Amino acid sequence: MSEKKETRIDYGIVLSLLLLAIISIATMFSTISLIGGGSMRGTIMHIAWYIVGAVSIIVIMQFDSEQLWKITPYGYAIGLILLFLVLFLYDEPLFLRTGAKSWFKLGPLTFQPSEVMKIAFILMLARTVTQHNATFVNHKTESDFMLLGKITLVSAPPMLLVLLQNDLGTTLVFIAIVIGVILMSGISWKILVPLFSSVAIIGATLLLLVVYNRELLYNLGFKDYQFSRIDSWLDPYHDTQGAAYQLLQSIKAIGSGKVFGKGFGVSEVYVPVRESDMIFATIGENFGFIGGAVLILIYFMLVYQMIRVCLDTKNIFYTYIATGVIMMIVFHVFENVGMSIGLLPLTGIPLPFISQGGSALLGNMMGIGLIMSMRYHYKSYMFSEDDEEFR
Repeated sequence: MSEKKETRIDYGIVLSLLLLAIISIATMFSTISLIGGGSMRGTIMHIAWYIVGAVSIIVIMQFDSEQLWKITPYGYAIGLILLFLVLFLYDEPLFLRTGAKSWFKLGPLTFQPSEVMKIAFILMLARTVTQHNATFVNHKTESDFMLLGKITLVSAPPMLLVLLQNDLGTTLVFIAIVIGVILMSGISWKILVPLFSSVAIIGATLLLLVVYNRELLYNLGFKDYQFSRIDSWLDPYHDTQGAAYQLLQSIKAIGSGKVFGKGFGVSEVYVPVRESDMIFATIGENFGFIGGAVLILIYFMLVYQMIRVCLDTKNIFYTYIATGVIMMIVFHVFENVGMSIGLLPLTGIPLPFISQGGSALLGNMMGIGLIMSMRYHYKSYMFSEDDEEFR
């Protein structure tokens, strides 16, 4: 085992995260207190969650890859248990309001276990692929299909439990993570091209069925609210006072900000759930195209720094972890901004590090902690063939 003497903190990631925190807290104050006319409590709670997230980063950075490897199965099992329990112990008022059984209620706080489960899931996927590739060094068709089977076995339980919570958005995040890890796993393109082509064909077929034959999809278990989101995406003006209202108001708010925005805390357009799912509407209305572009540029900076850490590490387990975290954050940004401006369907996915929601913020901060752990320890391990130890 070789180890560099120096341990480093990636200040590029710290700077990007600090900028996002400043934007997030300012936007939360603008949305809740100035635009919404509420108290400072929401902003203070958001700051408190940022502090908890920062502590989680510091704690996770203390774990090197050997320790992460050992605790991964336990974290994954605990995550599955929490996803199962929330189906029965969910917050009923939130369920009545959102239709999702995704939150525990802990006194005045709510907690969404699927957000933290994303991190346990990434670790378990990374461990599964690393272990398989250490055993089957030379990729063959049989071993590649075996790896796909292992990935499916790891992925199916959390995805099924999240779907049972009526949370399609989070399920899509899990799928994005899986796709990223599969692409990095070394599986032959002779398998991946037909696989992804089949998925694309199935997706296109489902979209056509939404338009031309919904009865079949109803029989398959699809719900009215899912159809309404597709309808709003395809035609935001079809139901301006109903299903498409939130999306249309978001588009109006962002468009009304024009190039430079209306100014901090200034809003003339009401947008439902602006503080969480539609937080980008506040940024667009207050700071215009320039503000939105600066935010996206900061995300690019953060992702670039994470990719650089991923490329620098000589530890393959860390590489798969970084892939999962990067895919999680990139998909969140892509989907949230896309749905806010009408390019993608509404899914209820928050904007990373910006939207209100302590569980989501904590999960993202834990992901950053994993990335920073790579640079902090700066170790290179050799994975042994007995598949259980690093040496």
